[in-house]
Order: sequence, then C-alpha cells, then structure tokens
Amino acid sequence: MRKIKIEFWKKIYVRSVNLLMLILINGTFYLTWLQKWNMLMNRYFENKGNILISLIYLTLSTFFLKTWGGFEVGYAKTVNLALGQVFGMICTNFVIYIQIVLMVGDVQLAKKIAIEMMILLVGNIVILLLCDIIFVKLYRKIFPPLRILQINGEHKNFLNQKMSARRDKYKICEEISVFKPENEIFDKLNHYDAILLNDIPSEYKNKILKYCFEHSIRVYFTPKISDIIVKGTEEINLFDSPLFLCKNIGLTIGQRVFKRIFDILLSLVGLIITSPFMLVAAICIKIYDGGPVFFKQERCTYGGKVFWIYKFRSMIVDAEKDGKSKPATDDDDRITPVGRFIRKTRIDELPQLLNIFKGDMSIVGPRPERIEHIEKYGKEIPEFTYRLKVKGGLTGYAQVYGKYNTTALDKLKMDLLYIVNYSILVDFQILFETVKIIFQKESTEGFTEEQKQKLENENNAH
Repeated sequence: MRKIKIEFWKKIYVRSVNLLMLILINGTFYLTWLQKWNMLMNRYFENKGNILISLIYLTLSTFFLKTWGGFEVGYAKTVNLALGQVFGMICTNFVIYIQIVLMVGDVQLAKKIAIEMMILLVGNIVILLLCDIIFVKLYRKIFPPLRILQINGEHKNFLNQKMSARRDKYKICEEISVFKPENEIFDKLNHYDAILLNDIPSEYKNKILKYCFEHSIRVYFTPKISDIIVKGTEEINLFDSPLFLCKNIGLTIGQRVFKRIFDILLSLVGLIITSPFMLVAAICIKIYDGGPVFFKQERCTYGGKVFWIYKFRSMIVDAEKDGKSKPATDDDDRITPVGRFIRKTRIDELPQLLNIFKGDMSIVGPRPERIEHIEKYGKEIPEFTYRLKVKGGLTGYAQVYGKYNTTALDKLKMDLLYIVNYSILVDFQILFETVKIIFQKESTEGFTEEQKQKLENENNAH
C-alpha cells in the first residue's frame, strides 16, 4: 500500500510542476501580448479575444513540450529534459509568431515582432531551466531511487551497469539467481520497491510476474522477442473468450504508400536545405587528404535486397582495406579530424537522402546492416532477419533510444518494437527525437577497446 501511495504522490508532484511551468510561460506570453502585440492590431482584442489567443499559446506549448519530452520531470535526464523544453518553446514561438504577423497584417512590423518574440523565447527558456534546476533536485530529495532486487537468469549482460548509470532513479541493492528455491526468492520480493527480472526463462518469469501482480510489486523485465511481437496484437471480441491476433505482415499496403510519399517529399526538402552543408563537408574532406569524398558500402534492406549506401568519408582512405569490419572506438586513429566533426554532427549521413529519394531506404526504419553482419548475427540470433520486414532507415528506434555500441540483440528488440507498433505518428516522434540526440554525446559513444577486440575476434572467426 505504501508503494502505491508513493507512486500517487510522484504523479501529483510531476503534474503540479508541469502545470506551474505552463502557468509561468503562458503568463509571460499573455503579458507580452497585452503590452506589445495586441496594440498593433487595427482593432485590438478585448476580453474574449485575449483569452482565445492565450488558449492557443497554451495548446501549442502543451503539445510541443509533450512531443519533445519537456514534461518528463524526474524521469528523463536533466539535459534531455532541458533540450526538450528548448525545442518545444522554439516550435511554439515560431508558430505563434507566424500567427501574430498574419493577424497584425503589416509586414513592416514583422522584424519588430520577431525581436520581441525572441526576447519572450529566451525568457521562457530561462524560466523552464530554473524550474528544472529547482524541481528536479527537489524531486530527487523527496523521492529517493527505487531499491531494486535483481533476479538473474543464465545470460550475462550489462543491464546492471546501465541501470546503475541512473543512480537518481534506481539502486540495485541485491542480486539473486532465479534457480534458487522458489520460497527463498518470494521471501525477498516484499522487501524491495521493485524487482528486475534480468533475462530469466519464461516459466520462471510467469510465476514471479503473477506473484508481483497479486502483491502490487513493481516489476522491470527484459523482453523476449516473443514479448515484443505480442505488443503488436489486435484484440478480437467475436466470442466469449479473449482472443488476440498477430498479423505479422509488417506494414500494410496503405502504410507503405503513405510512407513512400512522405520519404520522397522529406528527402527532397532535406536535400535542398542541407546542400550548402554537404558542399562544405565535401570540400573539407577533399582538401584534408585528397581522397574520395564519398564512402559507399553494400547494405541489406527490405526483404534482403542489397543496395549501395552513401556516406561522407570520415576515416582515412582504406580504413578497412582487408575488407573486414573494424568497429570504431572513441579515440580511433583512423577517423580524420574532419571525420570526427561530421560524425558527431551526423553530417556524414546526409548523402543517404539520395538513397531515400531513390527508394533504397526510408527516412525512418531499422539501420540497414552490412551483408556479413546479417549473416553473422543471423547465426547467433536467428530472429535478426525480422528487421528486414521494413525498409532500412536513415534514423530509427534503435538510433534514438540506443547508442552506436548497443548490442545487436538490443538493437533488434528496439527495431521490432518499431515494426510491430508502426504508425506515422511514431515516425514523427522518432524524427523529433533524432534532432535531440544530435546534442547528446552518449548517442555517438564508440566501442571500448575490449568490445572492439571481442567483435574483431568474432569477425575473424567467421
């Protein structure tokens, strides 16, 4: 019962903070509107009109902050929360700026309104950042990290280290093997705030999940491939027995047509907007060592089709002259100074807009893998080819929620989550998240020397 109350108060706290932030930023907008922009109207608004424009700003700020993750106080890392709020406010103020200029109807005043809007934007961002500093710190004092019991299975992974990286949220206090006597495990469950089931066999997981459901114990667990497939099921209510349907077809014909139109339009716009950056990148690469500007490589996409993927070359010429894959580490001496910059800013990926326009790839989808990786991982993880149910993408679920050095199995699980839960809204969400991760160093984190050596040994063995 105590655990349920804590969760209740957590929600109350977060929603109260979010409401306070909305009141503050909308209050500053409302005051600015009354003192600055309402007076520019040929017929200025009175009571109802002022309330309406304020409600529009409230709706826009709520939508964009929610979309960018600006309300995730206590959940997201502070830097991610702040980035979401910055992008959310930029989008909100841009849309409302266009609206105000159209309402005023005087193009000559557009510059004046833009300057005032920038001042409002900076002010609201400062307000939100101050709220983050105060209320995130207060959240961590009021709600200490969850005390967790980890129940281990047969396989070793880095989940313990990953969860320990968020010490503000999780504290793994004890570990126990799932193969210990059942009564010994159950005796321990009630002494912790939550349980972590770390890759344990299904028959054991089912028993523990039922026990935890009965006793209202929070459970975290690593999903099996089958768990993820089941997430895409459709509920059938034709009989007096619950029935789920797994269609297992990937995207429907309608979704594929819409996605292709979306890809063509967005890649065309992307090529036009980014062409100056690509031109500068190409010149810098050529000037640095005189080598080829582009790097191309065979990759696999939908249905196992092979195509040539294009990138700006970020490594020295013949970095893999023996043809064997060598994963990049953080301090890899094969990466050129120009390459280090374009990799961090993702500029090296921009030529793939041509692949998308041609139809080899999609804007959003699982990253297309090398042929030898498909073969290698397919032997280790037979389900790895499930990723080929959709076209490979420039960005994807595993790119925004994973890292460069995320394991093949974890990337597969994330890509399958995208496939079974696909919608155009998911594509837009991933695009929003992609913009955010450009500013996050950990998303480009390379392999450690130990990880690199392990992968090279595996490649040589194959």
